[in-house]
Amino acid sequence: MSKIITRTRVLLLATAVAGSAVVMKVNAESATADDSAQGAQTAAAATAANPLLAEWSGPHNGTPPFDKVRVADFKPALEAAMAENLAEVDKIAADKSAPNFDNTIAALERAGGTLDRVTTVYSIWSGNMNSPEFQTVQREMAPRLAAFNDKITQNEALFKRIETVYNAPDKKKWTPEQQRLVWLYYTNFVRSGAKLDAASKARVSEINQKLAGLYTNFNQHLLSDENDLFLVLRSEDELAGLPKELRDAAAAAAAAKKQQPGTWVILNTRSSVDPFLTYSGRRDLREKVWRMFVNRGDNGDKNDNNAIITDILQLRAERARLLGFPTHAHWRVSENTMAKSPERAMELMMQVWKPAVARVHEEVADMQALADKENAGIKIEPWDYRFYMEKVRKAKYDLDQNELKPYLQLDKLREGIFWVAGELFNFKFTPAPNIPVYQEDVKVWEVTDKSSGKHIGYWFFDPYARDGKRSGAWMNAYRSQQRLDGKEVTTIVSNNANFVKGKPGEPVLISWDDATTMFHEFGHALHGLNSNVTYPTLAGTAVARDYVEFPSQLLERWLMTPEVLQRFAVHYQTGKPIPQELVEKLKKSATFNQGFATTEYLASALVDMKLHLAGAQKIDPDAFEKQALAELGMPSELVMRHRTPQFGHIFSSDSYSAGYYSYLWTDVIAADAFEAFTEAGGPYDKKVAERLRKYVFSVGNTVDPAEGYRQFRGRDPRVEALMRKRGFPAEESKGGGADKSTATKPATKRNN
Repeated sequence: MSKIITRTRVLLLATAVAGSAVVMKVNAESATADDSAQGAQTAAAATAANPLLAEWSGPHNGTPPFDKVRVADFKPALEAAMAENLAEVDKIAADKSAPNFDNTIAALERAGGTLDRVTTVYSIWSGNMNSPEFQTVQREMAPRLAAFNDKITQNEALFKRIETVYNAPDKKKWTPEQQRLVWLYYTNFVRSGAKLDAASKARVSEINQKLAGLYTNFNQHLLSDENDLFLVLRSEDELAGLPKELRDAAAAAAAAKKQQPGTWVILNTRSSVDPFLTYSGRRDLREKVWRMFVNRGDNGDKNDNNAIITDILQLRAERARLLGFPTHAHWRVSENTMAKSPERAMELMMQVWKPAVARVHEEVADMQALADKENAGIKIEPWDYRFYMEKVRKAKYDLDQNELKPYLQLDKLREGIFWVAGELFNFKFTPAPNIPVYQEDVKVWEVTDKSSGKHIGYWFFDPYARDGKRSGAWMNAYRSQQRLDGKEVTTIVSNNANFVKGKPGEPVLISWDDATTMFHEFGHALHGLNSNVTYPTLAGTAVARDYVEFPSQLLERWLMTPEVLQRFAVHYQTGKPIPQELVEKLKKSATFNQGFATTEYLASALVDMKLHLAGAQKIDPDAFEKQALAELGMPSELVMRHRTPQFGHIFSSDSYSAGYYSYLWTDVIAADAFEAFTEAGGPYDKKVAERLRKYVFSVGNTVDPAEGYRQFRGRDPRVEALMRKRGFPAEESKGGGADKSTATKPATKRNN
């Protein structure tokens, strides 16, 4: 899983920044000249006293001043930066000269630099350092950020200039990148309501502010349940079945939670819960931990998210209608996506759903047979799935996940992803210990070209769980690569995870799933580091939502390559590489448990889409989820990967709403793309890697993603590669009316 934070520009809805339920009434027109002048003066006065407003210092265009950040600085910094940006935009809108690419589109690209810097640090604090003090700032500022964004996208004079440039008769003379950028500005302004009448604009702005508040409340409720709810284990008996590294991690968690010595804590995060459910021999405690985790945001208390979700869905449906779309799903899955319509996304999901569910029934039958053989006297329940799945894996493949962990050291795998980046893209990573960080566990590396020594960017790594940090794993772009006006600006990216710390001085051992996630998120980082564009709005990961997960899901494949396993999957005590016998077991079990993995994901993606296709219908989230899953034939032995009340992907912002299908859509592309390597010289084939860099990793959003993929692969992606990867029979994938050979072939629309 990932969450991408891209440039904060007028193209992005500010509702992607979480906020509070406070509603401000704002003028949807541009700032006045007096407002602009006052804003500029305010910004100038504030810069001297507020480190967030200053240019970043240090080599290579500097890095964020993390060592100087105070929560008290965020509000005045945001206010000053928004005022400055409005002044810049007003100047562009009021320009008396005829609109052209440079004085309108490029001018917008130059504007907002201060706000970019401030919101970058603000977003980092939101995801990684979210203290009660910071949450107070969020609740006030989020609706104001949404209102600010609407002041720009609903500025009539500005939009008229953009529209004039978009319709310019000489635009065929522009570079393809310039044409793409103009199309994107025009499209996003229209999608944000630039063509609406004044009353509709005002209502859209009001909705955006309300949503910003609801997103913050949702997110803070979820964070509270993840931080404040945990299971304390008080005896050796309660540790039954847990391997040493999990016991050590639970002891460290107990100390961090200030529990009594001699106790252990299972945190309410996936990195803590999943291993417990896999190994704990105490079925009663497995059920407690499972219920604690799946009921986040759904406990009927002050952190309950159900009423918030109902309001979010109602507001999204109303906004979609105002913008001219039948549902929020149609608004989200159109224009700048590959699917182009929710119906095509549903079609692909239903193609895979039937074989995935069939595989779950097979997996459950295997587990039930094993439990019956042991005279366990139980029926397999969701809290049993991982536990008995591991037993079946051992019985079928003689593979115990505990055999793998001693070879999966966090630091060695980090070296492994660096090595892969060097082989595929010629990158070198060198520690940069003098770069300021926001927390002592965060480390920084400088990225350079191995051959020329040219600076590429910086990579920040924040690996460990802590209070105030949201769960999961994600990538951030602190700064986008660009060369606007001929000045080369390099990128800064980060990867963030929630690995559980063990004992001080001992290596952190992670699971195979966590190792895969580590490669996944690093794929996003490489997407940003390879960026080679002119305009920052088009850089790196700022691509269509149902394409952005392609590079990350593709990079997962390199974890299993012999070169990585032999060099970096080494025993934490002996230093010896993982035995080939164990590798062969891994290969044989590669498609094991794919029914569970695919079905729990697809259930979330399908419910996401169904929620947003429901239109104006007032929804009880728990009841809707139950009914939708029943209609789909969801196996009772598992639940959605993200139950509705905790589904942060779709309810903490607009980001993945009606878009969680993207992971499947892009996995089709990734499976097909990796076969381009295997059909050639193997995973490290230089010619294929160069095509991948040239047509996918470096181009950002300068080209239509479908066209870029065809340039890389020579054709459209085919769903058969995904079915092979997951071990599903191809003939069972028929359904939904799609040609399974071209399930992801887009309804391409020209940008000009």
